[in-house]
Amino acid sequence: EQSFLNRGIYIRLKDERTDKHAEFNYAGGIASFVEHLNRNKTPIHPQPIFLTDQRDDDGTGAETIEVALQWNDGYQELIYSFTNTINNRAGGTHLSGFKAALTRTINSYAAASGLSKNLKENLTGEDVREGLTAIISVKIKDPKFSSQTKDKLVSSDIKGWVEQVVFEKLSAFLEENPREARRIVEKCVEAARAREAARKARDLTR
Repeated sequence: EQSFLNRGIYIRLKDERTDKHAEFNYAGGIASFVEHLNRNKTPIHPQPIFLTDQRDDDGTGAETIEVALQWNDGYQELIYSFTNTINNRAGGTHLSGFKAALTRTINSYAAASGLSKNLKENLTGEDVREGLTAIISVKIKDPKFSSQTKDKLVSSDIKGWVEQVVFEKLSAFLEENPREARRIVEKCVEAARAREAARKARDLTR
């Protein structure tokens, strides 16, 4: 995990009793992390999408956001969020910002491109995250957590920052890569149709 989250770091572990050793070094950082998680799946676009931004509001050093995401042809959603390389198992404000921006971005592109014109309603968060593998990593000063276990980030300003970065940069990626964008949106639309069909089937059964 640390070797993915700190791009360029080289970690070597050696057991001197048995001479067993392992090496960890991922030049691709969290994009490599997503590829690793998707290694037994079939991605619907070749490379993970990588989004990043930096800010230094008070001149005391940069804070960074890194997001890597890739859809596969499965149905499972797999998203991990980290603050200062700590795994926030219960998510938090960075995850909320990511989810909100993702749904908004995909819906905007789907409407503008006409790919969702046959749907009765907008795509939901569940629709756009079906088959998605993603890593959200923020490195920030003075993070606030809900408890000492640091399972959940509660720093309020992070939600808006992540939301803005993901919306702007993912929108730009979709505009610049229409083939990948089409595959992604078609996957989300398919999920919406399946959800609608399942709802109708439930209503009929009742």
